[in-house]
Amino acid sequence: MAGIFKAYDIRGVYGDTLTEELGEKIGRAYATLLKCKKVVVGRDMRPHSKPLFEALARGLTLQGCDVVDLGMCSTPMSYYGNGLLDADGSVMITASHNPGEWNGFKLCRAQAVPISGVTGILDVERIVNEETFDAPAETVGTVSTYDIVPEYIAHVKKHAHLQRPVRIAVDMANAMGIYEARAFEGVLDFDPLFGELDGSFPNHEANPLQLDTLESVQKMVREGGYDFGIAFDGDADRAGFVDEKGNVIPMDIITALIAEDLLAEQKGVVFYDLRSSWSVKEVIEENGGTPMMSRVGHAFIKQQMRDEDAMFAGELSGHYYFRDNYYTESSAMATFCVANIVSRSDKPLSELVAPIQRYVASGEINSTVADTEAVLNRIREKYTDGNMFELDGVSVDYEDWWFNVRCSNTEPLVRLNLEAPTQEKMAEKRDELLALIRE
Repeated sequence: MAGIFKAYDIRGVYGDTLTEELGEKIGRAYATLLKCKKVVVGRDMRPHSKPLFEALARGLTLQGCDVVDLGMCSTPMSYYGNGLLDADGSVMITASHNPGEWNGFKLCRAQAVPISGVTGILDVERIVNEETFDAPAETVGTVSTYDIVPEYIAHVKKHAHLQRPVRIAVDMANAMGIYEARAFEGVLDFDPLFGELDGSFPNHEANPLQLDTLESVQKMVREGGYDFGIAFDGDADRAGFVDEKGNVIPMDIITALIAEDLLAEQKGVVFYDLRSSWSVKEVIEENGGTPMMSRVGHAFIKQQMRDEDAMFAGELSGHYYFRDNYYTESSAMATFCVANIVSRSDKPLSELVAPIQRYVASGEINSTVADTEAVLNRIREKYTDGNMFELDGVSVDYEDWWFNVRCSNTEPLVRLNLEAPTQEKMAEKRDELLALIRE
């Protein structure tokens, strides 16, 4: 079981660290923790997702819990099913962008509130390890099926307000983007890439954060005359975007575009993660919204959104969260927002994002260090003349540049993000900080 209980989900290699026996115990532990009566369960296309579903369902029903089997669906669909069907919780069986031999469970409470390490995953681990399950129920729970896909599609399509036809290329990565993209049918003119379900990921890793995985959709867009291209990750709760020239658009810039589209309809709070460009905050303000900064990580962002009744949040990793999807991700909604913006303008997407790309970002730079706290202390001591805050790691704002240094949850790594008005200033300050971090 080494290390399968993570900060945000449960994830391991099928048949090795994650077995069907363990899946059944996780079902029992989840039901013991939540005292739930009705749980919706979705799964991805990996060949072992079905046997893991059957094992998980055995554990849940043994504890008297009724299971609503959503079958194959995207992770955003499972969240929507949780809320729509008024369930006590949900489980999505997926290992997201991990290679085909991996699988896992994403756990939620009612209304798609995520269960993270500190809010329940460690409790599930403890119950599994100690086998301190509640006694089996006198009446075993039932398993029923429910097709959430048509209702999710109808729900998401309400976000499409196209002024003219928009043509896009969609890299589905042989994964659950195939289901998520069904929302585009009849609204967007789209051409699929790698549109056959295959849990071995035969073409590339399903991870739009790895820029080499975007090369296929970049090539397709450059050859085909598209307004833009998108690439989903394995369970379709993240998306990467390229413009009509096939150039990758940073995910924080997409956050700004989506905010612009939503704020044209109504005003409200928009969260952006603290690694985002200054321009994201500026665009939200310019469009009459209330910008608020969030910590990194979906469990934190979703809670902050609920606390402030925020309409939208975007994360640098390509997660886009909507109040209209129970404060969870919807890659299809994000795509419609970008398409709306493109359809309203006579300019191509590259020209629409150019004014938002006002600064030069370092990108996230990882350094392996012996003592993460010592690194943070050196930074606290050196940069006392800036505006310092510690929402997540150490952030410091100056008049003309800013940086954030934060520690990995799981490894002896520190991550640097930095932005300045010019390439020269960015490089100077990046090198200065890396020298301090790597002392």
